[in-house]
Amino acid sequence: MEQGRRRALAGIRILDFTWVVAGPVATRILADQGAEVIKIERRDSLDLGSRRGGFTGNLFRGKESTVINMADPRGREIARQLVAVSDVVIDNFSARVMHNWGMDYESIRQLKPDIIAVSMSGFGHTGPQKDYVSYGPTLQALSGYTLLMRHPGKGPAGWGYSYADMSGGYSGALAVLMALWHRKRSGQGQFVDLSQFETISSVVGPALLDVLVNNATLAPFGNRSQEAPAAPHGVYRCAGIDRWCVITIFSESEWQAFCRVLGNPTWTREARFTTLASRLEHQDALDRYVEEWTQQHTPEEVMRRLQPAGIAAGVVANGEDLDRDPQLRLRGYWAQVNTPEGDEVVLDGTPVKLSATPGYVAAPGPLLGEQTDTVLRRLLGYSAEHLAQLKAERVVASHAEIMAERQAVS
Repeated sequence: MEQGRRRALAGIRILDFTWVVAGPVATRILADQGAEVIKIERRDSLDLGSRRGGFTGNLFRGKESTVINMADPRGREIARQLVAVSDVVIDNFSARVMHNWGMDYESIRQLKPDIIAVSMSGFGHTGPQKDYVSYGPTLQALSGYTLLMRHPGKGPAGWGYSYADMSGGYSGALAVLMALWHRKRSGQGQFVDLSQFETISSVVGPALLDVLVNNATLAPFGNRSQEAPAAPHGVYRCAGIDRWCVITIFSESEWQAFCRVLGNPTWTREARFTTLASRLEHQDALDRYVEEWTQQHTPEEVMRRLQPAGIAAGVVANGEDLDRDPQLRLRGYWAQVNTPEGDEVVLDGTPVKLSATPGYVAAPGPLLGEQTDTVLRRLLGYSAEHLAQLKAERVVASHAEIMAERQAVS
């Protein structure tokens, strides 16, 4: 236990069948808070970056990797034995997969009556699309995000990162906590049917409300203000390579302060910019003038000049900005974790800080199959001879066998 600190979910064991991003985000949150997360993986799993600290490692940190061949009946029997000693079983397959393995809720509750089963499928277990396979960008398009993420009159832009996966992951972690609280009070487990399509649709925001209440169609706002009339209001190019700032001006007093910071150039006195209403009418022209000024300064300079004048302005951060951000560093957001190889990796931290049971990243990501032997020995009492036989028959695999196979092929 890191520096003697306790974590809220210590003693909870989760059997994790999730993959890609959404499901691993959910179990990463739970692992950071102390849950023992045992990942069931395939021997041919493909990773993005280092398993210790790359993209995959950041998603899998603090978990245990066990490689089991679920296509083999003996592998499925091992998984059922692990269910019997677990608290939660979670997956993000399409609705049919766990049923085909005999691992659906009705089957596994026969093994452990108070088990909690969480299915994070794309569309849920009912409805005409229940068997469809989905990825985050697909769900974003179906829920309207891809249309909204563009400038008016321009083509859909999409997101640089799969927001749907994060939305689904956070909802999945919350679902586990709710089910655990219910079991603590009642002694009963339950099945959680989570539709990732619904989780992303629920956070579309005001545009969705407009559809429901006013029968409107989804329409993009671009960088215009959605909360109240504001001009200038947008994201503006600054000096440097791909550097940007944001500026928002709501009131006349803010506009006058903005003009003073800029040195009251002649264009600010044009009739089309003298009132908020006229500035809103001529926002495109206004934005061009504003950007002529911002391009002469770094985003940090824009922020430092405008904020003291009472104007909302800030840097559009990139990765380097986040790395050196003084607020994140002061709060110890970045987790520096030692690896078994003697290296150090830097990972995302835990944004939720509990005073009595603080979460933290306890370990880097596991190598594929790194804990197969220890998990099966510790939880199921398998002998070395039994494990050797299962490995020889390709029912399970440890990291050493997987690496030897790959080296032989290459």
